[in-house]
Amino acid sequence: MIEVIYMKAEYEPWWMFEGWEKTILTRQTFDHLDEAKDYLETLVKDFRIQYEHEHSKKEGYYAFWTDREREFCEACDDDLQIYHGLISLIEGKPALL
Repeated sequence: MIEVIYMKAEYEPWWMFEGWEKTILTRQTFDHLDEAKDYLETLVKDFRIQYEHEHSKKEGYYAFWTDREREFCEACDDDLQIYHGLISLIEGKPALL
């Protein structure tokens, strides 16, 4: 099974901190690699238009953000950057599609 996950959090997707699954906004599953790859490429193109910053890791992680999108953290008394993350998984493990 191949999955493409879209998450939104105060950290980049490759950290996958405990409870990271709660930050998932969408999870799409695919039986065919080509379909998953096309879907991921479409998301990446759309996110590149929406967000001014991007960073990726070779294991199938993408992070997008804009300096204007921040959330106040009461516990740390500071504004935290919000990241829009994409993760591609094959058989439940991060993988480059």
